[in-house]
Amino acid sequence: MRRISYARHRFPPAIIQHAVWLYLRFALSYRDVEDLLAERGIDASYETVRRWTLKFGAAYAQRIRAGRRRPSSRWHLDEALIRIQGRFHYLWRAVDDEGEVLEVIVQPRRDRKAALKLLRKLLKRQGFVPDAIVTDRLRSYGAALRDLALEERHVIGGQSNNRAEVSHQPTRKRERQRRGVGSPGSAQRFLSTHAAAYNHFDIQRHLIARRTMKSLRAEAFATWREIATASGRALCGSRAPGHLRDNAK
Repeated sequence: MRRISYARHRFPPAIIQHAVWLYLRFALSYRDVEDLLAERGIDASYETVRRWTLKFGAAYAQRIRAGRRRPSSRWHLDEALIRIQGRFHYLWRAVDDEGEVLEVIVQPRRDRKAALKLLRKLLKRQGFVPDAIVTDRLRSYGAALRDLALEERHVIGGQSNNRAEVSHQPTRKRERQRRGVGSPGSAQRFLSTHAAAYNHFDIQRHLIARRTMKSLRAEAFATWREIATASGRALCGSRAPGHLRDNAK
């Protein structure tokens, strides 16, 4: 697991953690986060926020995924069309029946090979075979599942796959906010990191009592702080004026 170190950063870890949380949790641009920090008297440029997110976001996401419970045994798969640098790509996504994002992959095609890559990566990461895999009528899924000898677990349905289709909505919102994505690689990195943060703070508040929601939200914040400060507490006061990586122009 990646070690988190805040050494040689001019800003305290608490500020870095808060800035990364703002960007991953809400549909904000780097400039939006810069303005929110400035309102609190923190002079950090949007480029600094971008570097913090790239450096620490993936490490936070890895720790979140390591501590997640096992997903349910009914998975929903779907693909959505996205534009990257003027070219169309497909965002393949897998969720369980509670909305937990299990895997996201950006690929240029929508064929059997692409579906097989998603399924193999999904099965390897989760470590078990689900009871049911729900998809739309795209034939690539059926071909890929036959290759894996899982065709008997394949469920094809219209409304029964709404869970996967709805899961694309946060990405669509982000896509409009970011005004496009620079490359397939940057899209993959962002979506994987965002999915972990989304899972961590998605507490299904519309399905539970407010007292329960507040308790779960407090627990999510406490876990986030623990994840973000792991392996970095001893370095919180570290200063190296001649080698500062943060840029607050």
